[in-house]
This record gives sequence, C-alpha cells and structure tokens, in this order.
Amino acid sequence: MSVLSCTDLSVAIAARPVLSGVDLTLSAGQVTAVVGPNGAGKSTLLACLGGLRTPTTGFASLGETRLLDLPPRERAQRLAFLPQTPEIAWAVEARTLIELGRIPFTGARGLSVEDRAAVDRAMAAAHVEAFEHRIVDTLSGGERARVLIARALAGEPEWLLADEPLTGLDPAHQLDAADLFRDLASEGVGVVVTLHDLSLALRTADRVIVLADGGVLSDGLPASALTPDILRRAYGVEAAVTSGPGGPLIDVLGRS
Repeated sequence: MSVLSCTDLSVAIAARPVLSGVDLTLSAGQVTAVVGPNGAGKSTLLACLGGLRTPTTGFASLGETRLLDLPPRERAQRLAFLPQTPEIAWAVEARTLIELGRIPFTGARGLSVEDRAAVDRAMAAAHVEAFEHRIVDTLSGGERARVLIARALAGEPEWLLADEPLTGLDPAHQLDAADLFRDLASEGVGVVVTLHDLSLALRTADRVIVLADGGVLSDGLPASALTPDILRRAYGVEAAVTSGPGGPLIDVLGRS
C-alpha cells in the first residue's frame, strides 16, 4: 500500500514557527484524523503533505520519492487536496465543477467515457446527484461542501487530504461524510482529515494525531490519543470520555 510521510518537517510563517521537527508515516487504507487547538499547524501540515507548501526544513514523501520531486501532474493524480476555504471563481453547474477533478487526467482534451463514469461515481458517493445541474452559487454551504468532496473524489486518488471537510454540514451529512471516508479507506485509499469535532474523530478515525505547540503531542489509536490528560495538555480543558449509544463521546467539562 501507498505510504505518505514527512521527515523532520518544520515550517515558519512570517518568522513564526508553526511546525517543528515533525516525523510521521501514514499508511493508506486508514482514516487518520489530525486534531489540535487553533494555530497548532493542522492546515499547514496537510498542505505540506499535499505538496502545496514547501517546508522551511525537512520534506514530505510519497513512497520513496520526495513529494516535490514528483511531476505536478502525477502528484495531482495521486493526491487530492480539499482546502478548508476553497474558492469557486465563477458560477458553474455542480457537475461541471466536479468534472474539474478529472483535469490531471484529461489535460486539455474533453472527458472520455471513463472520465464521465468516474464523475458519476464521485457524485453518487457524495450524494450530490440531485443538484448536479444547480449553479454552485445557489447551493447552501453544506451542499457546496459535498460538491467539493465529490470534485476531490472524481480523480479517484490514492490519498484524500481534507482540511475541515465537515464544516458547514448538518449532523446527518457529517455522519454520511464520515461513512464515506471509512468506505474509501476500506477500498485502500489513504484518508487524512483535520477535525475540530473530537467525538467524531474518536468514532471515525483509525488513528488520531494531536498537534500542539508545533509538534506531535499524541499519535495512536483514538482511545489512547484522546485521553483526558492529552486533552488537558493540548486544549487546556478538563474532559471525560463517556459511552453513548452511538459510540464513545468526549464531554468537555470546562477549562483546566
């Protein structure tokens, strides 16, 4: 299976250290959730793993190849990146936007039968067929988020890197997206998501990485990575892990 990693990764933005000496090896076929307080470097780490940001020191690799040494087209074919605040530059139908996910494969030529089939599969997976002909600007924030997930899936990547992909989704569609990520992982795709919902990370992820103070505070199975002590150190809160009918929950009791 494909491996995505970073070695001694450090990033400074405007002379401010954001990440320092991060070493990670991520395996495909898993859902990895990256959590941590605001400003911990979650989005920065994801951008480095996607080849969209050059680290100050260290490097990211896909397999045995440094990510920035891969031709951009191959990188785009193998990695799909869903940014936290994506820009949609013009008013287009949802299906047209999703078809843009095939550009790494089609280049300037039109979509083939196989390309259109990949788009259909992505739309079905993200449950957006009902508004494929709607102009994206007329969609709600949650509907637009699902269309953007479908665009990322249209390229059928080895890795899906999604920065806060559940923002704007109602609870039902959050659960649908979480199930989608699990399904992708079961098919061998590597899924890395940044999340603020710790209970969802606990229930959904195979692995949780907690970032704090520029480094990895905790990394492992969700139950061992999201303990009350770790949450106290990362977030400055007192929390308890409780059992609910749908699985474990994290109950934030107050500031520590």
